[in-house]
Amino acid sequence: MAGMVLLVCCSWAVLLCLSVQAYENLALHQPAWQSSTLLSYTGAERAVDGLYTDLTWYGRQCAASDVGQTTAEWRVDLGGVRSIHHIVIQYMTNNRVWDENNSQTKYFLGFSVYISNTTNKEDGVLCFRDTNHTKATIPNPDNITCPYHGRYVIYYNNRTHPPYPEGYSDVAWNTLCEVEVYGCPFRGYYGENCSLECPQNCQEGYCDIVEGTCFGCAHRYMGATCTQDCPEGLYGRNCSQNCSVTCGDPGRCDIMTGH
Repeated sequence: MAGMVLLVCCSWAVLLCLSVQAYENLALHQPAWQSSTLLSYTGAERAVDGLYTDLTWYGRQCAASDVGQTTAEWRVDLGGVRSIHHIVIQYMTNNRVWDENNSQTKYFLGFSVYISNTTNKEDGVLCFRDTNHTKATIPNPDNITCPYHGRYVIYYNNRTHPPYPEGYSDVAWNTLCEVEVYGCPFRGYYGENCSLECPQNCQEGYCDIVEGTCFGCAHRYMGATCTQDCPEGLYGRNCSQNCSVTCGDPGRCDIMTGH
């Protein structure tokens, strides 16, 4: 990944590091929710409190869902639609070495991350789904590139369709010590320091946080940066509507309204 990387390290029984890029952590101290809670001091907000020196469920720095569940969901509200670059997840380790012998690894296998504009993950996009990790290979912390925009970041796991791959837990149990969501806090900007303006004709002002290309174009424009006028016979967003549908042959119409 381009750009300077600052490593912020915390030590306990082992050395734990989270990487912080030039992007802002949009999740820090934002409202969080989870589908169930183990204890009063393992609430969803523990995963966005900026603390991860004690990676145990009783250390009061980690969110933990209730035990014995078939599904477990956690989400953070970024306070508005934000442009996201990557997500860093610090799992609970019980302050032990993170390897195939750690009792926690099995609970994270098969997890998914969604980006949505609503609290429903199905309304959003699937940013990542684990299909390859094993107890020996799942990273911690886990750095997931996720160049989308949305208001809610949703971490989800389930154990609803056995049998599961070797090493998977039989129940869904989320124990998240920190979830950091890095990106740009304001709409219409991109780049490492969020200092570059998105092309002016991008749909709703959003563009790819790295390349600056538009996810969609406003009415009458097309192309990667939405600088091209619709060709004759087409109109609307991304020039996706055909004039002949409303106007008949020869299919000429207003590139803004379709009239």
